[in-house]
Amino acid sequence: MTEQNLYLDLNVLQTVPSSNINRDDTGSPKSALYGGVSRARVSSQSWKRAMRTFFKEASSAVSTGIRTKEAAQLLADKLMTLDSKLDKDGALDKAAQIFKSVGIKIDKKTSETGALLLVSPGQIDKLAQYAFENDEIDKSEVKKALKTDDSLDLALFGRMVADNPELNVEATAQVAHAISTHEVVPEFDYFTALDDLQPKDNAGAAMLGTVEFNSSTLYRYANLNVRELAKDLGSQDAITGVEAFIKAFLLSMPTGKQNTFANKTLPNYVMITLRSDTPVNLVSAFEDPVTSRNGYVKESVHQLEEAFKSTLKLVNQPELTVVLTDAKYQSELDEQVDNLTDLLNKVKEELTEVVQDDNANN
Repeated sequence: MTEQNLYLDLNVLQTVPSSNINRDDTGSPKSALYGGVSRARVSSQSWKRAMRTFFKEASSAVSTGIRTKEAAQLLADKLMTLDSKLDKDGALDKAAQIFKSVGIKIDKKTSETGALLLVSPGQIDKLAQYAFENDEIDKSEVKKALKTDDSLDLALFGRMVADNPELNVEATAQVAHAISTHEVVPEFDYFTALDDLQPKDNAGAAMLGTVEFNSSTLYRYANLNVRELAKDLGSQDAITGVEAFIKAFLLSMPTGKQNTFANKTLPNYVMITLRSDTPVNLVSAFEDPVTSRNGYVKESVHQLEEAFKSTLKLVNQPELTVVLTDAKYQSELDEQVDNLTDLLNKVKEELTEVVQDDNANN
């Protein structure tokens, strides 16, 4: 019996005050043109980085990988814990040979890979154990070690290895660039800094400059292929991973200029759906930008839920739809919860039931 797909959609509305959380090459907040007007934008890369950091800092229940050019050094360090006869140079040389055997280039001077490589602790452990037990290197065994034991972030966000595409890991999650639901006009802060040791009557500034910023109500979206994650991590670890993914997406934030603006906020509105047919990004709700003199969230909630209802003309009713919203912003959808714990429990209950049905059918 062929299993149906199962996709989790995360739709979030979140207000952000004066901020510059994701800069372009000129130092300006990133932006996008959508619906004929300029929007605030936060790249998916920056939010995925924030989520990976959140995994490491907030959850001991999930495994997280290391994205680095120093994978050979990581492996060498592990080898030396297994083989006391190996010195630093010998371990590093053996580690370099392991990676070279599968086409990953290692710089002779720095022992670094040519590009960042995301590896899981389990993969480093397996490679070290293999190298310890075998003098000759079998590249098929090395490849196997690098294609199993994925950490949660590696399973979610994938891995691209330009040197050897066979080592690529297909991402099970997709994260959209967040954009404002309304038009945004850039603003500038002119700042000065005074020298503490200069006389008090000195009117001059030791430094001056400007920083660009904006404020916005962001629409944020991500989706997750739950069954692909389960194939990668196993059913129970996948359910734990889904919970961690939701929490990280909702509670993390990129840290650009955070010391300057202290812009850490929480979502105003969250809608989670589980779909068996296809993931659906509801950004078209805001192709016609929200206009208001009394805040953007209320109307953004309305437009988002209207867009959700209109999708049912084209796709199936979701297996689960659950909403968490501020008391100020009323939802017109039936399935609402009071807090994040209840939201997570609703999703876990549905996923556990799906996993049990899968086990029964296998």
